[in-house]
Amino acid sequence: MIDLHLLRTQPAETIARLAKKDPEFPTSDLIEKDRTVRELQTIVESLRSEKNNLSKGAVTAESRTASISLGKELKEKETLLEAAQEALNYLWLRCPNLPEDDVPMGNKAENTVIRSWGTIPQFSFAPRNHLQLNEINKWFDLDVAAKMSGAQFVYYTPLGTKIIYALTQLMLKNNAKHGFSPVIPPYLVTQKALYNGGNLPKFAGDFYETNDNLCLIPTAEVSLTNVHADQILEEAQLPVRYTSWTSCFRREAGGYGAAERGIIRIHQFEKVELYAITKPQDSKPELEMMVNCAEQILQMLGLTYQVMLLAGQDCSFGSAKTYDLEVWLPGQNRHQEVSSASNCTDFQARRAQIRYRSGDTKKPVLAHTLNASSLALPRLMVALMEQGQQEDGSIKLPKTLQDMMDALW
Repeated sequence: MIDLHLLRTQPAETIARLAKKDPEFPTSDLIEKDRTVRELQTIVESLRSEKNNLSKGAVTAESRTASISLGKELKEKETLLEAAQEALNYLWLRCPNLPEDDVPMGNKAENTVIRSWGTIPQFSFAPRNHLQLNEINKWFDLDVAAKMSGAQFVYYTPLGTKIIYALTQLMLKNNAKHGFSPVIPPYLVTQKALYNGGNLPKFAGDFYETNDNLCLIPTAEVSLTNVHADQILEEAQLPVRYTSWTSCFRREAGGYGAAERGIIRIHQFEKVELYAITKPQDSKPELEMMVNCAEQILQMLGLTYQVMLLAGQDCSFGSAKTYDLEVWLPGQNRHQEVSSASNCTDFQARRAQIRYRSGDTKKPVLAHTLNASSLALPRLMVALMEQGQQEDGSIKLPKTLQDMMDALW
């Protein structure tokens, strides 16, 4: 959630920043609802004080009548306050995070290429896409997956599984060098955990829910946001850094075109996540470090990619600033996202109450949280297939990956 104090003290600036993220969001309505709540809180507090003072005096017929009248009025105002607070919370929980100043205006068309790495491969033959290549190399089987789970699921063959494990090991080892501690969180979380992460109520229905009110995680970010929920950390503990390899589950409702077929968009996928908790002044350099950490994996694999700074309307709901890493897919003649790195500032921390004791005052202060994919494995597999393809349809794997595969089993 955003800081309502900014709406009260810097309304024009806050309205402009929210419009940069979501031009349709009713910011004026949020300001008015906040004003109504504060006005009612003042009235309720005044009536409570008046009623309390009255009870301290001598009991007379007049004081009893006044007390009854005050009690009735107080109850009415408390009811109004409760309704007003509920209306405010409804809108407040759906309000996106404020984008940073250097985030471009506009939607996806205004995303900016920050840098690129590698050379777009040129082939002396017509490049195949990953589905055509898979017919030859048998890394995965969509038909087997469909028999047991339906469409948009994948079954990895022994070779594909070995590649997935090798990629994961490369990522976890590299992430550890940057201070990210590996953890394994639960795959099922409560709705409260999803509220803390910013997934609810905005994205209700986008994830799978069980009959006992637990939900499958759409990303390990949800689980990791809740590790230190309702805690006050010591300043010396920051930054806190975690990395986690999990399956992620998303409904991905709706139809998709040829650009998202195969294993590019599926209901269950493997991903290594980066997650950090920092002091506010440290979150900007932390984001750059996390992007660099993910880039190192792509460079080790020799994959051509570009780093995109997302425009305000293309940033995720809880993000103040997002970079996407996009690999080149020759079979589709386009770039495809394999990582998204976001600085959520204090947006998640306010929901989850992740705080730390700051400086000599030891006053609890909201921390900043950040997350990044490092990386989404099915899409990375697609890039390896398409960039490494040979004329006969075979795939040349990077030596770094082949060495890791040889070391597994």
